[in-house]
Amino acid sequence: MATPPVAAGGNFEAPPPPPMQPPGTDMTGICFRDQLWLNTYPLDRNLVFDYFALSPFYDWTCNNEQLRMRSIHPLDLSQLSKMTGMEYMLSEVMEPHLFVIRKQKRDSAEKVTPMLAYYILDGSIYQAPQLCNVFAARVGRALYYISKAFTTAASKLEKIGYVDTENESETVEPKSGKEAIDFKEVKRLDHILASLQRKLPPAPLPPPFPDGFVPPSTAEAEKDPENQQIAEPQPSAVDPIIDQGPAKRIKF
Repeated sequence: MATPPVAAGGNFEAPPPPPMQPPGTDMTGICFRDQLWLNTYPLDRNLVFDYFALSPFYDWTCNNEQLRMRSIHPLDLSQLSKMTGMEYMLSEVMEPHLFVIRKQKRDSAEKVTPMLAYYILDGSIYQAPQLCNVFAARVGRALYYISKAFTTAASKLEKIGYVDTENESETVEPKSGKEAIDFKEVKRLDHILASLQRKLPPAPLPPPFPDGFVPPSTAEAEKDPENQQIAEPQPSAVDPIIDQGPAKRIKF
């Protein structure tokens, strides 16, 4: 059986504990709550940072931890302003329900860059989402509901169009039938009229005008010879039978 290596002094050499990694940037999906600590200590502005240090959101490499190791209150601003690096600040307090802690990077006594925010709501610790993530989630949700509304509207319009098409087909069919029946009736009437025209004898000639009858157009021409020259020539309204002369008429 293999035995662990033994030092020269006879003591076992335990490997050093791995350094604790700082928390990740996006931890909005987890929540921390220590009910035993809440039942033991009051949650106020003096002890809230000790409670926050128990959560996985806490970065052990921050300046606040160095102050805790020196037995100084970790939220002492007079001490934090003299340091540079990562630190936590208590920004909003509504005892005992709400505490807002801001993680920021300090470059000098006056220059700090906010990075993340955490809030403790009735003993439960959460990471506040970033503003870009909030906008992305809201826009994505709005787009989802808009696309769903368009899909529903399109499906209803398709149903309405299908019903209208059925109604149009139902109304068009009778119209087309009526038009076909009328066309057949017209052809049938034309055929009847053509057959009757073939059976009947030709129309008789018009009767002759009486002797001495002068058409009105000829009388007016004799009264106004000047207008007769200007006016365009018109076909004579005299019956062709009268022009044949009295010798060619039939004697009864």
